[in-house]
Amino acid sequence: MGFFLETLFGGLMVGMLYSLIAIGFVLIYKASGVFNFAQGAMVLFAALAMARFAEWFPRWLGFESQVLANLLAFVAAMAVMIVVAWLIERLALSRLVNQEGITLLMATLGIAYFLDGLGQTLFGNDIYKIDVGMPKEPLMVLESTFQGGLLLSQEDLIAAGVAAALVAVLALFFQKTATGRALRAVADDHQAAQSIGIPLNRIWVIVWSVAGFAALVAGIIWGSKLGVQFSLSLVALKALPVVILGGLTSVPGAIIGGLLIGVGEKLSEIYLGPMLGGGIEIWFAYVLALAFLLVRPQGLFGEKIIDRV
Repeated sequence: MGFFLETLFGGLMVGMLYSLIAIGFVLIYKASGVFNFAQGAMVLFAALAMARFAEWFPRWLGFESQVLANLLAFVAAMAVMIVVAWLIERLALSRLVNQEGITLLMATLGIAYFLDGLGQTLFGNDIYKIDVGMPKEPLMVLESTFQGGLLLSQEDLIAAGVAAALVAVLALFFQKTATGRALRAVADDHQAAQSIGIPLNRIWVIVWSVAGFAALVAGIIWGSKLGVQFSLSLVALKALPVVILGGLTSVPGAIIGGLLIGVGEKLSEIYLGPMLGGGIEIWFAYVLALAFLLVRPQGLFGEKIIDRV
């Protein structure tokens, strides 16, 4: 029982990190109808900015505090992501309003490659580390309840807690605030929202900035775990099955989908791996997503879209 719970908790913690990346996909799709294939590149670009600024600021300003370096680097990286969001809206999205979905999708692919190249040019292509002080030692809990207790990763526990808090704040922001209501209006009907005075361009900049903020936090967490390298952008591929399960238009769906994928990966690796061979954790999420596309293509909480012709 103890081993099962360890696996379950491990899956929930990883799943929450998947949800954090999936939130970026959902918010942008809800606001603009764009499936943002650049989200992974945004995670990488934000992580590169954070890692390099944390290295540069002590050298530029002449101090040694890692905490201060991380704080300044976070603020600077967030400013960079806001500028990136504004440029994406000004130079790409605003010029492609009412274009076909495939045109917008190809535009985000172009943005992804551009951000990858720009990140390599500005920040270099080495492997960098992000040290935010998360403990690496495992944590033993519930020793009195289970024989031997449960062994959990403190790093994963803290990362999942941060991701859960941010996801909750974003969900409340877009459900309870005027900006959130404006976003939902834009998501329902661009032209109707514009006719009642909602500024589409401002809403899109806000949404892309929030997606950039989520990408920054995800980049810091994954960068501290795996190191900041160009393969980090591939982490976003794990968010694709999440949004397929949860639904492209549902923030709660992104949360539930992430948890299901995380738990499913861990349990399948432990209990199905010996029968089906190793590596099931790598492809399990995509098989599950394919099954959902066949049975319920709009996802658990997504809206069924009806096109009239």
